[in-house]
Amino acid sequence: MKQDSSYRLTDSSHWSGKIFNGDWVPARGGVLKVAEPASGEFLYEVGQANTEDAVAAIEQASKAQKAWASMPPRDRAAVLRRAGQILEEEAEQAALLVARETGGIEAKGRHEINEAIVLFYQAAAMPLQAQGQVLPSKTGRLSFARRRPLGVVGVISPFNFPLVLGLRSVAPALAVGNAVVLKPDPRTPFAGGIVVAAALERAGLPKGVLHVLPGFAEPGQTLVEHPGVQMIAFTGSTAAGRKIGEIAGKHLKKVSLELGGKNPLIVLDDADLDKAASAVAFGAYFHQGQICMATGRVLVQRSIAESFTQRLVAKARALKAGNPAKEAVALGPIIDQRQIKNVIDIVDASVAAGAKLEAGGTYEGLFYAPTVLSNVQPGMRAYDEEVFGPVINIITFGSDDEAAEIANATEYGLSAGVLSGSTGRAIALAQQLDAGMVHINDQTVGDEVVNPFGGTGASGNGTSVGGPADWEEYTHWQWLTIDNDVPAYPF
Repeated sequence: MKQDSSYRLTDSSHWSGKIFNGDWVPARGGVLKVAEPASGEFLYEVGQANTEDAVAAIEQASKAQKAWASMPPRDRAAVLRRAGQILEEEAEQAALLVARETGGIEAKGRHEINEAIVLFYQAAAMPLQAQGQVLPSKTGRLSFARRRPLGVVGVISPFNFPLVLGLRSVAPALAVGNAVVLKPDPRTPFAGGIVVAAALERAGLPKGVLHVLPGFAEPGQTLVEHPGVQMIAFTGSTAAGRKIGEIAGKHLKKVSLELGGKNPLIVLDDADLDKAASAVAFGAYFHQGQICMATGRVLVQRSIAESFTQRLVAKARALKAGNPAKEAVALGPIIDQRQIKNVIDIVDASVAAGAKLEAGGTYEGLFYAPTVLSNVQPGMRAYDEEVFGPVINIITFGSDDEAAEIANATEYGLSAGVLSGSTGRAIALAQQLDAGMVHINDQTVGDEVVNPFGGTGASGNGTSVGGPADWEEYTHWQWLTIDNDVPAYPF
């Protein structure tokens, strides 16, 4: 299969001002300029897709899908494996641009690239796996169920971890024979789609099987409404997910919604407090708290609350926010002005309602200082809402049963954690928690990309993506029977 190796993934001259349909072409919607959040400096520009671009992409993807699904499984696997190799070869340069574009520290950019490589390799194994099972039936009849591709899958990825959260749907959907139309967030189109398209183009993916449409609401809405798209995989806010679920339901589309979280991390009185403080700080502050799995509520047993709060305050004051491209910092910028205003408003409203500001609460530009709030109570915005910023909210409890009750008192159900010196005690408590993912003796931010990932309630529609869940997510069952002759019927 012919491969295009004439350009580097980060060489914007190849894709500047363009969208991807198998080739890099101008967008009918114009051009989208992307700036670095930390400095405001221009990074690059891509095409800005509109409704017309999206309709054309869906039609082209529909035509290309059948040939892709009919391709020998080893050939499909080879394309995905080669894409992973290309990304691995150019990991260093790609990671730097991912970090700058998303406002992350360098380690965050490297993490996204490393996980993306695993996603490609994991998907490359799927075409060679068993794809059905023989079913019991009468003598003389062969009855079996097999997995079939859905057709065209629309993927809408977010700004926070755009490469991982987009590719975790794109790669397995392609692997099982679907075509994909990917709409990345307009703030992060390189990580959210351009780098994926560039790697797959160079790996020899047939034209029309993948489309990448950076843009705002128009192309995303078209994907959700167009009858040529059989499934929507959306990662983003709960509010947007509700709207997408409603529209997709009207059109009888399969939909996977990976949404927000208000994730509890329970610290029991027998935990190692120093290790627990480090875990809590990472869960709440990594990537400025802009993670759906971020530790949104820290439930601390009342007897250790004062001592543990002091440790968290020390952590917050020691962690510096700044431009990761120019200095060694623990936190980068909040993604944009709208998001930092939301963080400011939630903290200010909670303090006004009686929460105590133990540390932080200050900001400069898009850099928000690591913050600790204590005495956080029900009815306060910091207690009820997903902050998506670097804020630790401390809530105290007495008994283990009370901790479970508080942890479950939310509309969200994504991730949870329990920190304890007693594994048995932690397991007993964890079994009471209503969450799609539960971690014992770890914080709430955890995804190894080979695990089923998903939540319930306001965190999603109960589906999971990743690892063993991918076959269920991106295919449908077809029941097939074979008889040697037409049976005799009484009619």
